[in-house]
Amino acid sequence: MNDKVKPSESDWEAFGFGEAEPVLNGVDIMGMFQSYWNGEYYQPPVDLNGLAKSLNANPHHSSALQVKRNIISSSYKPNKWLGRADFTAWAMDFLVFANGYLEKVDNVLGNTLRFKHSPGKYMRRAKDGQYLFVPNYYDRHEFKAGSIFHLKDYDVNQEFYGVPSYLAGLQSAWLNESATLFRRRYYDNGTHAGFIMYMNDALHKENDIDAIRQALRDSKGPGNFRNMFLYAPGGKKDGIQILPIAEVQAKDEFFNIKNISRDDVLASHRVPVELMSLVPNNTGGFGDVFKVSKVFNRNELMPLQARFEELNEWIGFEVVKFDEYKIEVTEE
Repeated sequence: MNDKVKPSESDWEAFGFGEAEPVLNGVDIMGMFQSYWNGEYYQPPVDLNGLAKSLNANPHHSSALQVKRNIISSSYKPNKWLGRADFTAWAMDFLVFANGYLEKVDNVLGNTLRFKHSPGKYMRRAKDGQYLFVPNYYDRHEFKAGSIFHLKDYDVNQEFYGVPSYLAGLQSAWLNESATLFRRRYYDNGTHAGFIMYMNDALHKENDIDAIRQALRDSKGPGNFRNMFLYAPGGKKDGIQILPIAEVQAKDEFFNIKNISRDDVLASHRVPVELMSLVPNNTGGFGDVFKVSKVFNRNELMPLQARFEELNEWIGFEVVKFDEYKIEVTEE
């Protein structure tokens, strides 16, 4: 495309206005959804590093997880066994990775002193219920047998790790991210690769074509949207035309992709749009946010609280306890 070919009187020449701009694809975290033994531990069925990176790929994805984390943490009653900071980190790991780990710290007599959060991204399960902390390829820390409480979501394919229920919405989260990054490159590019410059006037010198080509290339990047003067003696009225390539349609598709992928992400998290700081598109708004919050609490947060209370059954006494989440509704 960029190699110059001398045109004959009956030939026409086409060239590109810049190299193709790369678009960031979604992180490939989807594995076989099965855990295999690698000689040291069972491999997680999905890439945990990819899940962590995807947390920042889309604002709706991260916000949906954070709103659950904030409400659960605010309703938790901290105590001497499990402080609020350790509980909040444990809850966030469970929401992101569907796996949350607490280490039971005992005194010299074997009595439980407290529970300490262990980052779920680096935890691995070995045989006979043993757990390892694997922050990199070289370091290993083996926990004392029976000292790790592993809270995991159920997976139909294997029994060693949990798998997030929002996986079905990750493709939409990545599509939303790709649309945003593509739009950024669209504006940063300057020329946007969004038009065809059509010429049917006969230019007598090849240098004229070279000058036009260079002027268009120089308008890319810093100094973009600059004006360009073109002089064609004896030219026709429509001898030089600028033909946009679906610029309006591209703008419409951008908004459609953003809106549809956003709805998919929120549906995978089952978080009402009223709680996501979104601006309503209709004049009627979203409705009663208090009633929506009560339904969200009953259907999503209370079952989530019950999952964390499984620690009480494992240790044999009450460690995790929540305040009753109430929303007062006043009638005018």
